[in-house]
Formats: sequence, structure tokens, C-alpha cells
Amino acid sequence: MHYKDAREIELMRQAGALVAEVLDEVCGQVAPGVTTGELNATAERMIASAGAEALFKGVVNRAATRPFPAALCISVNDEVVHGIPGDRVLQTGDAVSIDCGVRMAGYCGDAARTVPVGVVAPEVTRLLQVTEEALQLAIAEVAPGRMWSEVAARIQQHVESAGMAVIRDFVGHGIGQEMHEEPKVPNYSDGTNRRGDFRLEPGLTLAIEPMVALGDAAVRYADADAWVIVTRDGSFAAHFEHTVAVRKGGAEVLTVARSAALN
Repeated sequence: MHYKDAREIELMRQAGALVAEVLDEVCGQVAPGVTTGELNATAERMIASAGAEALFKGVVNRAATRPFPAALCISVNDEVVHGIPGDRVLQTGDAVSIDCGVRMAGYCGDAARTVPVGVVAPEVTRLLQVTEEALQLAIAEVAPGRMWSEVAARIQQHVESAGMAVIRDFVGHGIGQEMHEEPKVPNYSDGTNRRGDFRLEPGLTLAIEPMVALGDAAVRYADADAWVIVTRDGSFAAHFEHTVAVRKGGAEVLTVARSAALN
């Protein structure tokens, strides 16, 4: 694990601000009749204008038939992660997870949000609420000296007490000069994953990202393309993520817009 100094965290804060600003703009464009490709085009323009690199674009998955083709992962309804933007038209009642990552001046930021399209079913509103609460709870629980498993257990408890399921096949990760660094950052702790547990210490930078399903936690590839991951039972999923730095006083969220950081 690579612990970051003040200079590195500042560079990650700048990358994170761009991620937040892209998500602010793109999420604000979500509406019935908009295509996921149009949302991605907005992100591509903003990232290029800032002189940054879209982290996801060109990533190779050994199981996939092609490198990931877009700046954003846009996952709709039962799609959990790695949705590919294109000509899909958003409909009232959809839930759209938008994941953005950039590298700027050599350092990365990564964040995700799930937003409703128009009026959605009450259980979908609750899904988004619980998943975002799980992320905020995790951030509040981060403190130097704690084991990550303690935080993960709180995420799991919050989600399962709402009658929902934590996705286990995909987890958060360390982040810095690379999008994926050690350690792996799971959203559950039931004794099966204690081997990879780690202690939270100042300078550690993590992408914390609860992924939650309304139904069962089991997932599968949507098709032979081997990118898009969907819930096996077809239930809706939600995904919220922030890049955070562990500090002496707790967690600092790095993926916030510059205007928000000044307030």
C-alpha cells in the first residue's frame, strides 16, 4: 500500500474536483429521452478541456472482447457496474448509475452516483437512499487505527437491515497514481474476507464504493461482451462512490467540486 504525502493528496484533490464537476453536470442532464451516449459526450468534452485523461477509456479486461470505449460507466436499472454508454434512451422510472474517473497531473480521482429518471418506484427511491447512506456512513466511520473490516461491517449491517443485498463480487480499491492500487476495499465483513483486512492509517487513499441490489447479491455478465455486470435476478442496483484520504481526524473526501470545497 502506498501512503500519500500532502503534495500527492493535493494533486488527488484536484483530480477529484474535476470528477465531481463532471458528475454534477452529467447528473444534471439526466432526463427522459436523453441517451447514455449524450451523457458520455459531455464528460468527454469536460475531461479533455481540463487537460485530463479519462481513466476508464481504453482499459482492458481480459475477459472482454474489446477495451472499454468510454469516459463514463453508465449502468441502468439491473446493471450494477461497467455499463457502456451508447444509444440507450433513458425512460421515466429508470435508475442510472454514473461512474467517472480521471487522471490529472499524474494522480487519479474516482466517484459514482446513482440518480433517478423522473418519478421512480418507491422501492427504487429507497434503494438509492440506503446506498448513499451506506457510503456516507463508511466515510464517517473512517478513523486512524481502525481495521477496515469494522467499517465494512457497518456498511453491510446498514444495507441488510433495509432488506437489501451488498454486491460482493465487486469492491472498492486503493487509488493514487493508478486507478486500482492495493488494498481491496470490500463492503461487507462476515469472516470470509478477513485475510485481506487492513488498518486505516493517515495517508492512505481509498475509493469507497458500496454497490447494493434490491434483490439478491448474485451477478453475471450481461452478454458475451464481458463488460456490463447485471444482477442475476434482474433487480435494480445502485452504486455510490467517493475517493477519500485517511487523515489524523478521520476521512477527507477528495471528490468534491472546487466550489463545494471552498464552502
